Amino acid sequence: MPDTPRYAVIGHPIAHSLSPRLHALFGKQTGVALEYTALDAEPAAFAGAVLEFFAEGGRGVNVTLPHKAAAYVLADVRTPTAQRLGVANVLTLLPDGHIEADGNDGAGMLADMRARCGIDLRHRNVLLLGAGGAARAAGFALLDADVKSLVIANRTPERAQDLASVLARPERIRVRAWDALERSRAFDVVVNATSAGVQRAALALPVSLVGARTLAYDLSYGPAAEPFLAWARDAGCRAAFDGLGMLVETAAASFEHWHGVRPDTATTWAVLHARLA
Repeated sequence: MPDTPRYAVIGHPIAHSLSPRLHALFGKQTGVALEYTALDAEPAAFAGAVLEFFAEGGRGVNVTLPHKAAAYVLADVRTPTAQRLGVANVLTLLPDGHIEADGNDGAGMLADMRARCGIDLRHRNVLLLGAGGAARAAGFALLDADVKSLVIANRTPERAQDLASVLARPERIRVRAWDALERSRAFDVVVNATSAGVQRAALALPVSLVGARTLAYDLSYGPAAEPFLAWARDAGCRAAFDGLGMLVETAAASFEHWHGVRPDTATTWAVLHARLA
């Protein structure tokens, strides 16, 4: 159908992405006709790939690692959320031909934590691992959820400090060197926002971060999340969750933005979870 609206997810790597399947499920559920594909683009080719997709009739793009900062720069118009984050995971071609950038990662993470995982972040001591675009969205969301304290750890301490400066809540934020985590006390919640799992890199963490009530949450899902989740289980976390629900919630927000209808995320998560299992 040549007139079917076209959408895509772009990243590198991207073969693992469930976004095409997700949007197909949403379309079937809501009766919305669409075509949704995955685009693999290295950083140097990102802007060209997005502009070509829009020039050929594409209407919207979900953006994943490692392009969220580049997506923000590429856009002509930025929503208040995107401006606050300085990164974007949604690009939309507006009727006037301009490209709009938006960011819904943080809201999707909170929606999943609250609805599916039952995590109450209020007044909790939280450790955030990572300092990239995903960590930036997570950091703002965690502060909005009224955490008591937020410790940011990254292998490059300067990036962690930069993130702390952007979040601008010095009364609640501390930066911890990665090799100093051994001396950390246990946290209520540990959030993994690194790309280690996607890059198949080791993520060695001390068990001292975990207490009997610690909850662990990985922004990744599937095989990319398994090393962190395995560590969390072995370390004695009370529960550990991957980011499949976050993916579903952010995809649903993009779908609603593009099509004006909100899909049922609980049903969709159950379908995808069963398939992955």
